[in-house]
Amino acid sequence: MASWRAAYAGLLPEDFLARLSAEERAASWERRLREGAGQVLVVSEDDVVVGFVAFGPSQLYALYLLPECWGRGLGRALHDRVVAAMSGDSAVLWVLATNERAKAFYVRQGWVDDGGTGTETLGDVTLEVVRFRRPLP
Repeated sequence: MASWRAAYAGLLPEDFLARLSAEERAASWERRLREGAGQVLVVSEDDVVVGFVAFGPSQLYALYLLPECWGRGLGRALHDRVVAAMSGDSAVLWVLATNERAKAFYVRQGWVDDGGTGTETLGDVTLEVVRFRRPLP
């Protein structure tokens, strides 16, 4: 939850971020993965998981690192592993419309905002999201 709280500070309501539960998010991801919604790769340092990426055949669902690991190339390494594992002609991802840091990261990795928009509801918060697309190797 540290990654969410740091990444979305100032972008999502503080009370929402404070209420986030690692147990609830873990249960949600476990359920999604058990239902065949994708795969997860993790990165660890000294036997401690410091980041993860969740993805499907042609969609990147989530990529998060602990804030103290930002800017060290770990996110890029996870990203590159996922892109290599995806199939099809192109892949998509959705990102919070106001998350300029994440959007800049994805643009550096070859993703392009394709104009798609939508919303995602988490509890009592509705998020505006934008779609990015990139060709697959």
